[in-house]
Amino acid sequence: MVPLPDIRGREQILTVHMRKVPIAADVEPSVIARGTPGFSGADLANLVNEAALFAARRNKRLVDMEDFESAKDKIMMGAERKSMVMSEEEKKNTAYHESGHAVVAKLLPKSDPVHKVTIIPRGRALGLTMQLPEQDRFAYDRGYLLDRITILFGGRIAEELFMNQMTTGASNDFERATQMARDMVTRYGMSDKLGPMVYGENEGEVFPGPLHHHAQEPVRSHHAAGGYRNPPHHRRAIRTGPSAAGR
Repeated sequence: MVPLPDIRGREQILTVHMRKVPIAADVEPSVIARGTPGFSGADLANLVNEAALFAARRNKRLVDMEDFESAKDKIMMGAERKSMVMSEEEKKNTAYHESGHAVVAKLLPKSDPVHKVTIIPRGRALGLTMQLPEQDRFAYDRGYLLDRITILFGGRIAEELFMNQMTTGASNDFERATQMARDMVTRYGMSDKLGPMVYGENEGEVFPGPLHHHAQEPVRSHHAAGGYRNPPHHRRAIRTGPSAAGR
């Protein structure tokens, strides 16, 4: 099986496909390559084609960075829901939520740089904060993972501080933070008490690409009675997130 291209390979593939379309001077293949981990050569070709379509719809002669960003967002997160009607309070809450992610990410030492913050709905996401790693990562240390958990809680903390309320928009953040803490304990051996042992099945990596934190619409879900509960070691890792984000 042919492996997916790394960041340098993606940049070179993008450069080849960009020769087929008129490119503006502000387009940086290296930046686009950073934001497309996990993309195959065909995916990158599709990205260039989508960017060209966006430029054509906007009556542009050259394909610029805005078009590439729009194409990447559409491929990764779905089309913009321009027809979606949100109240001013929901827009304000979403803005604070995404700002919470961005501010916490900016302040933490091991956080990846913040690339984009938006409150334009896409798919089920009401808003989005995107971080892009400066290079492809193949291993993650404990401090980096704890910082990611803290960033995930930044949205809810901002809602509580500035809107004096809690909303369902943080549900995906909690789901991801819980899974990350669980993996740290049961798969990565990062618990001081349980030690370097594996306690769960390998269910796939939780870091497939650039980091996205987004407020979501509520989704009804049903959990079987007597299902899995987080043991104290998981809860301890989770509790560090809100307290660190609040500070």
